[in-house]
Amino acid sequence: MSGSPVAPTWLNNGDNAWQLTAATLVGLQSVPGLMVLYAGVVKKKWAINSAFMGFYAFAAVLICWVTWAYSMSFGPQWGSATFIGQPATVLGIGVELQQATIPAANLTMAYPLSTMIYFQFVFAAITLIIMAGAFLGRMNFIAWMIFVPLWLTISYTVGAFSLWGGGWLFQMGVLDYSGGYVIHLSSGTAGFIGAAIIGPRLPKDRVNFEPNNVLLTLVGAGILWMGWNGFNGGDPYTASPDAGVAVLNTNICTAMSLLVWTILDVITFKKPSVIGAIQGMITGLVAITPAAGFIPGWAAIVMGVISGSIPWVSMNFLGKVWPAFNKVDDCLGVFHTHALAGLLGGIFTGVFATKTGVVAFGDALPGGPMDGYPYQIVLQIIGAAFIIALNLVMTPLALYFIKYVLRVPLRMSEEALLAGDEYVHGEDAYAFYGEGQKFLDSSLIMDTIVDTPAEILPL
Repeated sequence: MSGSPVAPTWLNNGDNAWQLTAATLVGLQSVPGLMVLYAGVVKKKWAINSAFMGFYAFAAVLICWVTWAYSMSFGPQWGSATFIGQPATVLGIGVELQQATIPAANLTMAYPLSTMIYFQFVFAAITLIIMAGAFLGRMNFIAWMIFVPLWLTISYTVGAFSLWGGGWLFQMGVLDYSGGYVIHLSSGTAGFIGAAIIGPRLPKDRVNFEPNNVLLTLVGAGILWMGWNGFNGGDPYTASPDAGVAVLNTNICTAMSLLVWTILDVITFKKPSVIGAIQGMITGLVAITPAAGFIPGWAAIVMGVISGSIPWVSMNFLGKVWPAFNKVDDCLGVFHTHALAGLLGGIFTGVFATKTGVVAFGDALPGGPMDGYPYQIVLQIIGAAFIIALNLVMTPLALYFIKYVLRVPLRMSEEALLAGDEYVHGEDAYAFYGEGQKFLDSSLIMDTIVDTPAEILPL
C-alpha cells in the first residue's frame, strides 16, 4: 500500500463516501423498505412472516457473501469457467483494506475492497428478498432458511460474474447498468418457477388477500423509490457525471411509469388505486435499472410509458386469463413487476443506449442503433435468455434438493396456513391493548367505563 495507511494514494475520499452512501441506500430498500412493504401488503396473519423472510435473507446473504459468494461473483475467474469466480473468503484485514478491483473485468476503483464488498452485498440480498414476494403466505420458513444460501451460491453468483464480474456476457458486451438482468429478471424468473414448485396459498387466501395496512405499504414503497438513487447512482463505481444521469433517469422513468399505470387504472376500473400506483412505481424502477446511465432523458420517459403499460396489461388481463398464471401462485406478481419489467428494460437498453452514455459509464462499447450498432439488441436478448435459462435449471435444483434430499417440506402445513404468524412464529403483528396483550380482556372495558367521567365517554 503506497502513501499512508489512513490515506493511500489510490483513495478518492469522495468516491468512497458516495459508494458507502449508495450501498446504505440500497440496504435501506431491503431493511426496512421491502420488509414494511411486505408486512403491509399481505393479510394481517402473514405480516410478521413476510417481513421476517426479508430480515432473515439480509443477514444470511451477508455471511455467505463474505465467506465465499463475493469472490465467486467478482473475484478471479475459476479456472477456464467463464461464468463463475473462484470461491474465497474476504475476511482478512489486509484484503478488506486493499484497493478494490474486479480482476476478470480489469476494473479498479478508488476505494477499498471492503466498500465494494458491502456495496455488492446489498444487491445480492435484495435479489432474494424480491424473490420472496412470490413465495409469501405459504413457504416453510425452514426451507427458506436453506434456500437463501443455496440459491445465492448456485444461481446469483453465476449471473453476477457472467454480466458484471468479467464473465462471458461481460466480455461479449451485454449491457446491464445496475441489475435489470442480474437482479430483477433473475428474481422474477426464479420467483415464478419457485412458486410453481412450492405450491399455492390456501384457496381462500388467493381469493381474498387484501392488504392489512396500505399506509405501511406506502412507507415501504417510498423507501424503495428513494433508495433506488443509490441502487442506480452507485453503479458507475465513482461519483461521476454519469452517476447523476443515472439518478435523474431513474426518477423520470419511475414517475412516468407510475402515472401511466394510474391513468390506466382510472380508465379501466374507474378508480385510482394506491396499490396499483406502487406497482407502476416498481415496474418503472425495474425497467430503468439496466439502462439508467446509458440513455438520454427522453428515452427514460419512453421507457416509463412502456413499463407502466405492458406489465399493467400482463398483470391485469393476461394474468387473469392465461392458465399458467392461474395455476402458479405468484403472491405479489413478481413475474410481472420484476421478470417482465426487467426483460423489457434490458431489451430497450439495447434500443436506446448511446455511445456517449456508455463511455461516460466507463465502457468502450459502441452503444445501440442510434449510434449505428443495432446488434446491441441481439446481445441484450442473449443476456436475457441466459439468465432465464440459468434460473429454469438452478431454482428447481435448489428446491428439489431441499425437498427430496434434505426432506424439508417446501410448503407449510395446513394448520400453519390457516393460523399464520401465531402458529409459525408465536407472535402477532399488532397488539393494541394495554401492555401488548393480544386479546382485550372484557373486564378492562368495564373498569374503563366505570372510571371514566360521563362527559368524555363516546356517544
